[in-house]
Parts: sequence; C-alpha cells; structure tokens
Amino acid sequence: MTVKFIGSASMWLVAGACATLLAACSPEINHRGYYARPGAFAQISEGMAKSEVEGILGSPSTTASVNFQGDSYYYITSTTESRSFLQPVETNREVTAIRFNKNDQVTNFAQYGLEDGKIININDRKTPVAGGELTILQDIFRGILRSSPGVAGPGGGISLPK
Repeated sequence: MTVKFIGSASMWLVAGACATLLAACSPEINHRGYYARPGAFAQISEGMAKSEVEGILGSPSTTASVNFQGDSYYYITSTTESRSFLQPVETNREVTAIRFNKNDQVTNFAQYGLEDGKIININDRKTPVAGGELTILQDIFRGILRSSPGVAGPGGGISLPK
C-alpha cells in the first residue's frame, strides 16, 4: 500500500483557492446618507429654532414644505450588504423627521427604522415582460412542448398557466 502526499505547490494552490472562495463569500457593507455624531439627536428638543437644529445636525438629507403648517427636515441613512454576484440587501435604515411650525421652531421629531416603513420602487428601470414570472422548469417544459411535433394545441404545444 502506497500513500501519496500532495506536493508543496499543490498544497499552496488548494490553500489559495480556499482563501479566494472565503473572500468571495464575505459581505461588502456600504453606509449611505447622513452620518450623525453620537448623541446628536438627543440634543434636539421641542421649541428649538431651525438654525439651532442645523447647527447641531447640519444640512438635512431632504426637506418638505407644507405652506400652512411649516417645514420638515429629514435625515436619512441606510446600510446595505452585498455578497459577490447577489443583489444588495438593505439591512438598516434610519429616518429622523423634524417638523417645524410657521415660526421655524421644532414642534415634534421622531426616528423611524427599516421595520417602520415599506420599500416602494417608483422606477426600478425594468420593463415587465410577459412570461418573465415563470420558473426555470416551466420555461424549459414550455420550450420542449412547443417544439414537439404532433402535440395538439396552438403552436404545437400545451399551454401552461401564466
């Protein structure tokens, strides 16, 4: 009985391949939007002037104005995680809404997280395609059945539910 040992070069090649696979599986984490200093939001209180809020928090991510009630400031941050070829997944979102009255004083403020909202994709730049919702097996069988000679039905195949 003989025992073969992997050569030094082969061992390094295997170790390198394993390291590459592990590196490809590690997530890439991206932070986007407003980054607040620790304790900054705790300094905001009702009745505070808009200029004081800007001095503490800086410029908001976005604003909204309602003519008869006053302005609102929104500070938005999100964290996404992506792995190799998969689509990025949002793992955390924080929205801080600060509402002002007509005199530019804070009337109320609230913080919202990912669990408080619903993602609405207004324009995802994808064109809906008929049949795009089929599973891989349905698509394969649809192609096989349509190309089979002698099978009854329009187009030579059996129609599957859409």
